Amino acid sequence: MSGHGGKKFGVLFDVDGTLIDSSYLHTVAWWQAFRRQGIDVQMASIHRAVGMGGDKIIAHLLGPDRTVEDDAALEAAHGAIFSTHWPALRAFPGAKELLVQCADAQLAVVLASSAQEDELAVLKSALDADASIDAATSSGDAEHSKPAPDILSAALRAGQLEAANVVYVGDSVWDVQACAKLSIPCIGLTCGGTSEAELRDAGAVAVYQNPASLLQELANSPIGNLAAR
Repeated sequence: MSGHGGKKFGVLFDVDGTLIDSSYLHTVAWWQAFRRQGIDVQMASIHRAVGMGGDKIIAHLLGPDRTVEDDAALEAAHGAIFSTHWPALRAFPGAKELLVQCADAQLAVVLASSAQEDELAVLKSALDADASIDAATSSGDAEHSKPAPDILSAALRAGQLEAANVVYVGDSVWDVQACAKLSIPCIGLTCGGTSEAELRDAGAVAVYQNPASLLQELANSPIGNLAAR
């Protein structure tokens, strides 16, 4: 999939909260995982941290006084609880069509996910857009989780893309911060529960409500600009 002048352009997509309506299910799963360890953390605080990697969420919410074993138990509990919600996972309206339109515009489509392999398979099944997806990452592809940019670097490698030739679509301030470290423009979607003001303050170059609203404005969006290069 080469663009004009032999260049290759592409779009990197966060998945949870961006293409799949899962942010609040992750919030509940973390809340229950903390409760199992006898820890009360208010859901609003958890939701604001969702989008970080699990290790970062725990450190962000609980501080440094924990053991590696404690963290591992919390992450395992979150994963087990979240898996009970897998049958309920749904793609946002317009998500599949957005990926199809990007592919039709000769843009490489890469899912920059930090999910475990088995969870990624469930997310991809909910998206039902495999024919439009060129590559996808999972948690094993990144040493450090967001807001570190490792998973974005992995997605660039997977799609054989350069940072200067892509845009990223995400739903959290952590997505925007990770993009900034690689100078990748980030489009923010508010469907994960983060406000337009917060996403813009973090540095998002454009903000839309959800995949359907981005799809509606695609020609005039940073993705449309990329396709026209």
